[in-house]
Amino acid sequence: MKLLAVFFLLFSIMEKYSLAHGDEQVHLFRRSIECPTDWTAINDRCFRFIADVKTWAGAEKHCLTLDANLASVHNQEDNDQLQTLIFTATRKSKEAWIGGSDAHESNVWLWSDGTPMTYTNWCPGQPNNALNVQHCIQMNYSKKKCWDDVKCTTLLPSICIKKNTPPAEA
Repeated sequence: MKLLAVFFLLFSIMEKYSLAHGDEQVHLFRRSIECPTDWTAINDRCFRFIADVKTWAGAEKHCLTLDANLASVHNQEDNDQLQTLIFTATRKSKEAWIGGSDAHESNVWLWSDGTPMTYTNWCPGQPNNALNVQHCIQMNYSKKKCWDDVKCTTLLPSICIKKNTPPAEA
């Protein structure tokens, strides 16, 4: 009987919302995203660790073949989750490419997926653009497991990100 009362309450709320908002679709529950096989859902995005070592450009090109980009990191939780993803795949806290670069203009850091760079986790003294040749970001650098700018021709594994949408309505 209680379930029936809840159903009628929910139905009446949906009906009032529909009347107030015309033909707009009503979504009362947030749906989780679905990631393809071998991808991991983290904060509404899908990530994949790529163990094959490549240059930064080679890693980005590989991500593009997967309809993805090198990973952008938007907060400490993203950073921690990506570190866990790397550790789970390798049993080590390996350095890996993420999608940040200032190759177009020194000290103007951009994500390859086009999202704004509002969060960073630079190691102390970084980025330093040593010898004016360090334009790409590796994560998990040093014992601090922070970010370092490094030569883009360095060979590292990488993390790709695939923007995803909620699953289709049934």
